[in-house]
Amino acid sequence: MKKLFKFFLVFFKIGAFTFGGGLAMLPLIEREIVDSNGWMTKDEFIDSIAVIQCMPGVIAVNTAIYLGYNLFGFWGTIFGALGSVLPSFVIMIVAAEFFLTFRDYPVVQAIFKGIRPAIAVLIFSAAVRLGKVVEKTPYNIILAVGSMAAISLLNIHPIIVIIAAALIGITARRGHTQNENAD
Repeated sequence: MKKLFKFFLVFFKIGAFTFGGGLAMLPLIEREIVDSNGWMTKDEFIDSIAVIQCMPGVIAVNTAIYLGYNLFGFWGTIFGALGSVLPSFVIMIVAAEFFLTFRDYPVVQAIFKGIRPAIAVLIFSAAVRLGKVVEKTPYNIILAVGSMAAISLLNIHPIIVIIAAALIGITARRGHTQNENAD
């Protein structure tokens, strides 16, 4: 039980004081798991990270769960997951409480009034960068404009639009492949 709690504290500490996402945490996790505690060899850790990179999801949580299971079984997954998630959860609860308490203050409203346009520009900038790599064919332009209209004007949920666009892409690809085979 002592090792499980120590494992929990490793991920809690790293989750609370590391910024930059899961990849930024990996050297700290390695130092704790391999160097400080000797729970794994460096080669075992590197092999684990290779497997973890293939998993969908948040790398820090995946790492905590995978290493927890490999080191301590079922309870390792629980302690690792809680250790990696609790710091963010607590910070979000505190931030939400702070926001609810102070949201009506003129200073807070002014801050958000200034942040909104900046966020809109960041989103627009990302869309422009992504748009530069998309081939400018009539098909892609129609799909992009149709998707934007569906989301913005018709208020269709973005996930439905993404699924519909994927189905259109599959259908168009099948039609293109059949035309190639007919030639």
